[in-house]
Amino acid sequence: MSAKILSSISVGYGALGRGSKVCAAALTVLMCTYTSALAAEVRLVALGDSLTQGYGLPQGEGFVPQLQQWLMAQGADVEIMNAGVSGDTTAGGLSRVDWTLTDDVDGMIVTLGGNDLLRGIAPTAIRANLEGILKAADAKGVEVLLVGLGATTNYGAEYKRNFEAIYPDLSEQYGTLYYPNFFAALAEDGVTADAIQTYMQPDGIHPNALGVAEIVADIGPKVLELSEIAQ
Repeated sequence: MSAKILSSISVGYGALGRGSKVCAAALTVLMCTYTSALAAEVRLVALGDSLTQGYGLPQGEGFVPQLQQWLMAQGADVEIMNAGVSGDTTAGGLSRVDWTLTDDVDGMIVTLGGNDLLRGIAPTAIRANLEGILKAADAKGVEVLLVGLGATTNYGAEYKRNFEAIYPDLSEQYGTLYYPNFFAALAEDGVTADAIQTYMQPDGIHPNALGVAEIVADIGPKVLELSEIAQ
């Protein structure tokens, strides 16, 4: 499922818009935590938008809980906090990164930019916001996995080129781990209607539980690497 899915995601993405600890203020506090009875050796935070938050999926089937389960299956003693906010932009992520990076956070997964893309925000502004997030992490000694996104040519080939260059450029500049495209695992199959129906929600924008599972299986090793260097 390649260009067709990535195109629909890029055009409409963001438009609609843990286990012994209790999520504080259930619907108002967005950093819910998945834990075992004992504190995990490594604590990660996933800073992102609806893709991170788990839009449209039952509790336990979103990106963070499935990733938590994948890590546990690998024997990793890792806890992931969900700091995904549906509809958030890179500017929104920057505005809350300081209070997201509490003293007990060892590593951060950053998945932002899709809503900026939807709004046609200038790549220079997106780059500046993401750089601010990476600077905040660097100042606190927090290791980062930066997750990129692909763009369509809706705003022209130059916009697409400049947008997609942001992620590898910043990753190299700040020495982060890098995963090129959140949807990479769903772009490996052929472009078929059956594939889209299998992996995507009806909105054609957000992955369903099966799609998330594919994404997690592909990005999981990078997150495991993050947890290892963040110890």
